Amino acid sequence: MLVTFKSKAAAQVTMYEEHAKPLLDSINKDVKRGVITAAEAANVVAKLEALVVESKIHPTTEEVKRDVVAHHGDDRDDNEHEPSQFVSFATRAYPLLQMLRAAQAGGNDVLWGV
Repeated sequence: MLVTFKSKAAAQVTMYEEHAKPLLDSINKDVKRGVITAAEAANVVAKLEALVVESKIHPTTEEVKRDVVAHHGDDRDDNEHEPSQFVSFATRAYPLLQMLRAAQAGGNDVLWGV
C-alpha cells in the first residue's frame, strides 16, 4: 500500500507503507492516517534529523546483508530482478523532511491518508 503525504507547501511525497511506517512510528503517528501541524513541524524535523544522524553512525546490519544475498544468490546474477540496492533511512527520510521544512516555513500542515 502507498502512503501519500500532502501539504500546500510542497509537492506530494509518496512512499510504500513499509518505508513510511518507521518514519511515522518514530514520531508516534499512525501510518494509515494523520496530520503533522505546522506547530508540530519543528519538533518532528528535529526528531527525524537526529534519527538520520544516528542511522548514519550504524553500518548496514548483517541481517540486511543476508536478506540481499538470499534474494539474489551468491553470484549476484538474478535474471528476474534488477540488482538490489540498499536505501538508507536518511535517503527515505529526505523528501518528507523537505516537505516538513517547507510546511513549517509556510505555516502549513502535512496530511496523509485523507
